[in-house]
Amino acid sequence: MSECTHPSAQTCAECLAVGSHPVQLRMCLGCGHVACCDSSPFRHATAHHGETGHPVMRSFEPGETWRWCFVDGSIV
Repeated sequence: MSECTHPSAQTCAECLAVGSHPVQLRMCLGCGHVACCDSSPFRHATAHHGETGHPVMRSFEPGETWRWCFVDGSIV
């Protein structure tokens, strides 16, 4: 699988749609979808993984470069 480096948005569109504020952002490396982390009320990044099966996301916060694998449940 090639890594997507083009974000779909600059914030969590799902949070905006429901009037919520994302706590921290994550970007799917499969498709570039930007969503909120599990500290946000709606956990949209985890929901995206559940809906698509895309296994790895990275932090979309300035200065952070870590990646998370949903399948392994660990930082990669």
